[in-house]
Amino acid sequence: MLKKKLYTFLTGIVVLLLVAGIVVWQLAERHEQSASSGIWQERAEEAQTELVQSFWDEKRGLFNNAAPCIAQLCTDPFNYWWLAHSVDVLVDGHIRTGDEKYAELLGKIYQGLLDRNAGVMINDYYDDMEWMALAWLRAYDATNDDRYKQAAMELWTEIKGGWNDAMGGGIAWRKEQQDYKNTPANAPAVILAARLFQHFHDDEDLLWAQKIYEWQKKTLVDTESGLVWDGINRTGDGNIDKEWKFTYGQGVYIGAGVELFRATGDEVYLEDARQTAANLKDAFLSPATGMLPSEGDGDGGLFKGILVRYVGELIAADPEASRQKELIAMLETNADSLWQYGKAADKAIFGNSWAETPDVVGQLSTELSGMMLLEQMAVLERNGLLQ
Repeated sequence: MLKKKLYTFLTGIVVLLLVAGIVVWQLAERHEQSASSGIWQERAEEAQTELVQSFWDEKRGLFNNAAPCIAQLCTDPFNYWWLAHSVDVLVDGHIRTGDEKYAELLGKIYQGLLDRNAGVMINDYYDDMEWMALAWLRAYDATNDDRYKQAAMELWTEIKGGWNDAMGGGIAWRKEQQDYKNTPANAPAVILAARLFQHFHDDEDLLWAQKIYEWQKKTLVDTESGLVWDGINRTGDGNIDKEWKFTYGQGVYIGAGVELFRATGDEVYLEDARQTAANLKDAFLSPATGMLPSEGDGDGGLFKGILVRYVGELIAADPEASRQKELIAMLETNADSLWQYGKAADKAIFGNSWAETPDVVGQLSTELSGMMLLEQMAVLERNGLLQ
């Protein structure tokens, strides 16, 4: 009789454990489903759909400069560096969904760029080539398509040729102006070199990353505040453009610090990134609203999105939750405003201000910038970092 009661008791315990296990599994599955189909996932996908519907030119295999197209505005000028960021945004979509439609578009834009650029990825601007190399390296990670790895490596070889001794070192902005050095031509090169080292373990790439970073930090960063200046010797006078301070300059320096921290484990690089990120509040955010500034149409339309991308990398790399929280709050404030006020009334077309309804004609640069913010919010949502 005692054995029977004990058997019944133990059987009940097993059943309870099984039921509890099923409940926990169901809750976890619901959480995973909620994360994968959350509001920011939906908004990011809506914007990706709009990007293709409004900007894609199937005949050329490239995105147009504007939507709707007006005369030559569609295709001229050839905004190579905007298109690099379109590759990055498509990779964001592919990572988020795993949908092969993104891989198909990446293949088309790869060929479209070659067709438009005389059969090569090489460009006259070192910063532009860095954006492109970073994008194709991420595309290689997402798809394992060896063409993209090869493109990144060929570009990196060309980029290294931009280093010279003018202004104490650094990579030139463009081939025709070898003595003008700026943040957009150096900090992204650090990110690229550090990522290549992490991928393929060539010590020379790490040495390049550290050398370029040291020049950037010594020459174009205010060590007291972490503010990143844009460039030096633009007009041939050896002066630093201290009045030129843009969000994307802060972003790529943050990204450079993060990637060198990942590559080396040296906390100094992470602390540099933290300092520059902390300075955003005083140097760039509106005291009243917490919004990032509008930096104009054209190229300036991309700046905030680039900042957001690398702030996201800092959030992912920084183990301190309090620091994460401040940066996440900044992104949430801007993303909520973008979706409520900064898009067209009837579709996901974005302008240069994330607090005002955009013009009738949308620009690819501002569209991609807004999409980078939405995709970053989707990452935070997926990782359970939003309240």
